[in-house]
Amino acid sequence: MAASVSTDVAVLEGRNLTKSFWVKQGRGPLAKKARVHAVEAVTVRLDAGKVTAIVGESGAGKTTVARMLAKIIKPDAGEVLLDGKPAPKGRPRSYSAKVQMVFQDPFASLNPVHRVRHQLVRPLEIHRIAGGHVEQAAEELLRRVALQPPAQYLNKFPYELSGGQRQRVAIARALAVRPRVLLADEPVSMLDVSIRLGVLNLLADLRDREHLAILYVTHDIASARYLADTIVVMYAGQLVEAAPSVDLTDHAAHPYTQLLLSAAPDPERDEAPKLVAHGAPPSLLAPPSGCRFHPRCPYAMEICKRQVPPSFAISPGHVAACWLHADPAQRGASENGLFQPLVDHSAKSG
Repeated sequence: MAASVSTDVAVLEGRNLTKSFWVKQGRGPLAKKARVHAVEAVTVRLDAGKVTAIVGESGAGKTTVARMLAKIIKPDAGEVLLDGKPAPKGRPRSYSAKVQMVFQDPFASLNPVHRVRHQLVRPLEIHRIAGGHVEQAAEELLRRVALQPPAQYLNKFPYELSGGQRQRVAIARALAVRPRVLLADEPVSMLDVSIRLGVLNLLADLRDREHLAILYVTHDIASARYLADTIVVMYAGQLVEAAPSVDLTDHAAHPYTQLLLSAAPDPERDEAPKLVAHGAPPSLLAPPSGCRFHPRCPYAMEICKRQVPPSFAISPGHVAACWLHADPAQRGASENGLFQPLVDHSAKSG
């Protein structure tokens, strides 16, 4: 399922990305290994001057997708394309100069024993940018992320900065190598609510002013609507819905997306949401068959349990992987009552 409807070549694209991890169950030399199905056949594209948001609960596979796009981890299957061509193997310096990642915890991603000056000057030196004018370049980077006057911040250690200031320094460091793509993994989740908006506005400004392609990873669908041009929704390692942000939040087609929206604060909503899903996300050690959301879905049918749903077109640029949107021909051709509800959910969803 593509995360964008543009027919132009994407700056960065991941096609059918799949990744599993092997983990030990138990302790000692006889402990067995089990396979975690973290991401399965996810396709996402990033276009210049656009923000694409990946939304989902913790453990949905959002960060794993971002790390595969950054080539920090290698996919088991699928490919990463840069300007429509296969990305180079490994993570060469030429690739990292074009694709930079901003991590969730700025205190952990910045070196605590070095001042801000070193954090910014080091990538400039490694990539041979700015020549003998690294000091001026470092000051300009701080201006780009609205940390002014720069001299006030260059000599500070990370612990001397607020969470929002640290995250701005981390973004400035990513911008030092003049990337074309910025992968922001939960960049505001560890910040106070009062300063989150400033960082989101900074990302929006970088998109508009510098024409960056930005991936915004978040569990907060409300902030995704505020910032993103396109939203893709992941659940249990799979991509379940994708659409332009306003279309998706106003006309959510997948029950899981509807559930996320029902849980998001909305001062304009007059009544409590009616959609209710029971249970918790499944273990990715043994994910359910068919649609992975069916054990929690208030609209689950027999076919949901047996077959993985394809992506159905809801409207131009809007797709959802849900059997509720199968056309009448598919329903009519179905046998053995596959489109019959598994149970009566009227009491749950009413």
